[in-house]
Amino acid sequence: MTTLHEDLRDDVRMLGDCLGQTIVAHKGQAFLDKIEKIRALSKAGRSSGKPVDDELLQTLSELGDDELLPVARAFTQFLNLSNIAEEHHRVRRRSGVMDVCTSDSFCGLLGRLQQQGLSKQQIAATVRDMDVELVLTAHPTEVNRRTLIQKFDAITECLQRIDRGEDLRHRLHELISQAWHTDAIRKQRPTPVDEAKWGFAVIENSLWDAVPIFLRHIDQQLFDATGEHLPLSSSPVRFASWMGGDRDGNPNVTSVTTEKVLLLSRWMAADLYMKDIDRLRSELSMNQCSPELRERVGDHPEPYRELLRKVCGHLTKTKFWTTERLEGRPVDKEGVYIFPRQLLEPLLLIDASLRSCHMSVIADGLLSDTIRRVACFGMTLVNLDIRQNADRHAEVLDELTGFYGIGCYTEWSETNKQMFLLKELQEKRPLLPREWSPSADVQEVLDTFSVVAREEPNSLGSYVISMASQPSDVLAVILLLKESGIHHNMRVAPLFETLDDLDNAENCIRQLLAIPWYKAYTEGHQEVMIGYSDSSKDAGQLAAAWGQYRAQEALTNVCNEYDVHLTLFHGRGGTVGRGGGPSHTAILAQPPGSVAGSLRVTEQGEMIRFKFGVPEIAVRNLELYTSATLEATLAPAPGPKPEWRQLMDEMSLAGLTAYRDVVRFDPQFVPYFRSATPEQELAKLPLGSRPAKRKADGGVESLRAIPWIFAWTQIRLMLPAWLGSDVALQQTLDKGQFELVQIMRRDWPFFRSYMDMLEMVMAKSDGNIAAYYEKRLVSEELAVLGADLRCRLANTIELVKKIKQQDTLLEYSPVIRQSIEVRNPYIDPLHFLQAELLYRDRNQPDERLEQALMITMAGISAGMRNTG
Repeated sequence: MTTLHEDLRDDVRMLGDCLGQTIVAHKGQAFLDKIEKIRALSKAGRSSGKPVDDELLQTLSELGDDELLPVARAFTQFLNLSNIAEEHHRVRRRSGVMDVCTSDSFCGLLGRLQQQGLSKQQIAATVRDMDVELVLTAHPTEVNRRTLIQKFDAITECLQRIDRGEDLRHRLHELISQAWHTDAIRKQRPTPVDEAKWGFAVIENSLWDAVPIFLRHIDQQLFDATGEHLPLSSSPVRFASWMGGDRDGNPNVTSVTTEKVLLLSRWMAADLYMKDIDRLRSELSMNQCSPELRERVGDHPEPYRELLRKVCGHLTKTKFWTTERLEGRPVDKEGVYIFPRQLLEPLLLIDASLRSCHMSVIADGLLSDTIRRVACFGMTLVNLDIRQNADRHAEVLDELTGFYGIGCYTEWSETNKQMFLLKELQEKRPLLPREWSPSADVQEVLDTFSVVAREEPNSLGSYVISMASQPSDVLAVILLLKESGIHHNMRVAPLFETLDDLDNAENCIRQLLAIPWYKAYTEGHQEVMIGYSDSSKDAGQLAAAWGQYRAQEALTNVCNEYDVHLTLFHGRGGTVGRGGGPSHTAILAQPPGSVAGSLRVTEQGEMIRFKFGVPEIAVRNLELYTSATLEATLAPAPGPKPEWRQLMDEMSLAGLTAYRDVVRFDPQFVPYFRSATPEQELAKLPLGSRPAKRKADGGVESLRAIPWIFAWTQIRLMLPAWLGSDVALQQTLDKGQFELVQIMRRDWPFFRSYMDMLEMVMAKSDGNIAAYYEKRLVSEELAVLGADLRCRLANTIELVKKIKQQDTLLEYSPVIRQSIEVRNPYIDPLHFLQAELLYRDRNQPDERLEQALMITMAGISAGMRNTG
């Protein structure tokens, strides 16, 4: 086996030594010796292929109640520190190669595109017009507190400075001690506003620095390849957010919350820009300027500083205006920067002046970075999406039609709903009556529409409709927007989530675009969101992935037919069961023509921190998104051949049937799921502001996709990512189609990506660990199902190895394989502790046990590198 890179190994050892010293100082040498014994036994068990080692289990079972929590914390903290070291090593490996043109870099792609016959002008124009929007969501998969994340960031900074020769071991020890003595788990759930502030912190601490570096690289590489620059006021990648806007099943997100988050985003943007402008004022002390600038500032001896002083005054007013509004004191908008162009105009005037006076080298410094930030972040840092369930809009119309005595809206046919909505959309009189007292729930929906209608378009993203299935779901939202007095055509994106809805997506959008009024409303641009989480939970990963692919193909075709530009919004999560995996691979695996220069994709939970929490890693991920979108636009992979499509249809049906036979129709499944996994206990973990279930009294069907995935990941059975695929792949091979599968894997990015993701999940799964949970927690009657599932898991592993023609999993991905293998000896004790804690807590609940249980959940999540 390839050994860990020496620098990484040294970092892990150094961090581990500091943690050991901290543990000794707090708990004594004897306790550390016990930790080391557990670690050694776990490592030996893994080496022998028997992770469920009797001596290890005996040692863990002898732990007193007062030792369970610190033992769990010790292993959890080590896994967190290992992640920090690994991320730092990724940055270290890339340092010095950022500007080197490699095959997977942006400049490498530009060269390949020209070799394929694309003109320089076409490439440059596509990059200029590209619109990639990364949507930061509040989905609750970040288990670490913000306080702890800040300490992790400081540890990362220490490692960077140690690499530069500074002696900071004492500071490193201090930070690790601080982390050890800090509660790892929140005592209370964060509010939606807390989540939004966390999102703003990621921008302030990482993306604010990363974006100008990224755009500078893209600009230089584009110029080197095509002779054309990326305009200063252009950014191919921008950010949106669901934090404070996603109210689907979350009663904590109200209209008041949304308005507060919108104002906070403006305050935060103004504050960050003020810091930039202050630095510019200190630097731009020159007196030579263009006539245009001189006309603006008069005879002032320091013209640039004078203009920037005025800019600073406007930003100060902007902060004051937002603060007053947050306090409920409306003030005049005079002098407030509302639109990006208001800040861009003076900055571009300064840029033009500097260049005309032969000071381009100065213009290309901090000024250029500030302009590029405005291009990316605007005056709100992010555009806030609003998400609401289709049923909530129907409730509003139900009460309205009831008030007017014209029937019950929800009982009408789809045709009658559309007729009513279109008639009202074209009416000049208002629909909402003055003398009307709607229910509290309906009033809240209307209040949200009022907030949206009052807001400036540049601070809003899309209105996303969860569980959309019919054209009326879209028309209802547009009608309620109109009735609230909105002055622009807000993008309304239906979210197709279940397999049936994905299959019906084309029909829904076709009906809408066939309505002349609606097509005019779109102004030539239709957005559709594809749900990965709920479709996988509904149909299994294989059937869902193929359903998503078919829906995107069909939507692309129907929008082309109506000459409307389609932007697909991919609702991906961090795990394979929620559409996760390498982003660039996923984009390149989309149907040809579906990525036409525009793309929206969710980034959620801990993946935001992993991808964008460190500036150097953020730059790399932004470059990957840009490259993949450009390649998928200009050089998309070919679509599937008829025989591939036929086989995928057969496999999808087999996978769907096999998945639902277990999840929906096996009477033992739900009791087994609730016994073997920590699904019920997850509700106690204060991960995010949303409840774990859409309905408090609902069953598995109402469970959100994240806790569904989280629960199976904790016991390493990883069921949502493979159940159904086992039967589909086995039947395919039994039919003698091995060669066809090999051709598909070689020539079709969609199928290759699917198999690669399945392989990674298999490498993270562990039937022995799942069996131990079952032995400790599940009745003999239910254990029969568990034994069958573990047998199927083992068969899936063999099928993947056979199809990929490998003796071991991840044979050609040694870095990922090694990362998993190195972590396993530290995760295993947490699994055994968790199973024991679940047993004890279910039989005799205790607050200390619950706290230790939450720590094991956090530790396993850290070790697995993704949760939900």
